[in-house]
Amino acid sequence: MTTPKKIFAKTFGCQMNVYDTGRMTEMLAPMGFVETQALEEADVVLLNTCHIRDKAVEKVYSDLGRIREVKDDRRGAGKATIIAVAGCVAQAEGAEIVRREPSVDLVVGPQSYHRLGELIARAARDARPIVETEFPEQDKFALLPERAPARAATAFLTVQEGCDRFCTFCVVPYTRGAEYSRAVADVDAEARRLAAHGVREITLLGQNVNAYHGLGPDGRPWSLAQLIGQLASIEGLERLRYTTSHPRDMADDLIAAHRDEAKLMPFLHLPFQAGADRILAAMNRKHTCTDYLALVDRIRAARPDIALSTDVIVGFPGETDAEFEDTLRVLERVRFAQAYSFKYSLRPGTPAASLEQLPEEVKIARLNRLQGIINTHQTLFNSAQVGKVLPVLFDRQGRRPGQLVGRSPYLQAVHTQLDSSCLGKTLEVEITAAGPNSLAGVVQAASAA
Repeated sequence: MTTPKKIFAKTFGCQMNVYDTGRMTEMLAPMGFVETQALEEADVVLLNTCHIRDKAVEKVYSDLGRIREVKDDRRGAGKATIIAVAGCVAQAEGAEIVRREPSVDLVVGPQSYHRLGELIARAARDARPIVETEFPEQDKFALLPERAPARAATAFLTVQEGCDRFCTFCVVPYTRGAEYSRAVADVDAEARRLAAHGVREITLLGQNVNAYHGLGPDGRPWSLAQLIGQLASIEGLERLRYTTSHPRDMADDLIAAHRDEAKLMPFLHLPFQAGADRILAAMNRKHTCTDYLALVDRIRAARPDIALSTDVIVGFPGETDAEFEDTLRVLERVRFAQAYSFKYSLRPGTPAASLEQLPEEVKIARLNRLQGIINTHQTLFNSAQVGKVLPVLFDRQGRRPGQLVGRSPYLQAVHTQLDSSCLGKTLEVEITAAGPNSLAGVVQAASAA
């Protein structure tokens, strides 16, 4: 009997990387690989990386130093180890990764990971580093095997990649390439397979997902709203979400879908990044603060109970104290249910990297103040759910014995005491307590019966 080979996979960054890591490990299964959580057991170590901020990049190099020591120990025991770096750091830095960490055997960009099995075999055979960061012409999704049977009630599904917006702070157009949308038929087929294996909620992913324009069955490009309408017809699929969006691509039919499509959850991630028009122009966002707030009003008119989340950057080059105050005013006006906030991080090769940077202490002070407001609003939103009865899809075990965790329609984590037989079920839960990051509740007796 052949001993299975083991792969240790670690994901950095966004949900698309989570999706990609899952697809890569699925691809290696026919080659005899099984996943392991123990780094010391791994024949292949795969890091799927994020290049969006400097801290994330340095974390990759820090991990590689630790992995090198494990590789050396295994070599001393007569065991070979392949170290592979995938994702956006791989695409952006290429051969620099091998130069900084010679123990790396393979560097593969996000547009070439469908060749991972072949590249690992080559790296093992040739015993020299391979750097594969070209943008191939073929559709990688067409070359991937079918999704493996689902292991959870929720799943990510990438429908769009790349971005044509070229925000001056962002590396995505350079690491993921131009916008590409998968055909409706391909997305529909993958979603139906997921639903057939027990997935009840699918989150549609894209770097700029609401710019989706995949080929529809009528031979014309379909919008994201049309795609959502198609997927909503799938039997057994209860919930749909999507992320991440750009305000300029929030079309009328997508706003209407939030009003009309019951399976589309009342939660929308809509980054505004900054509240001052001069900074938005310097970021090349192509919308003004007034545009953004008017859009929020239209969305809330269509779906009054919708929860909004956002991304905010503080300390962009040239941001004044007054312009930072403009950002705070947007927070007070919109009152986001969730927000991801960051101090500007210089990304080499992006236009903003050549601008005069603000002092680090200014960025840190602004971020601390901003996050205080964000945390207050998030706590208030969560607290407003106490006493309500919400449908919660339970998708994982909790940390405590007899505890399950699920998600509310507003993407909040909800904890309750519940038997594991309820995993994958959507139950009515009365919310009894709220914290800054999660809710607690009691399942309604009629719902659990």
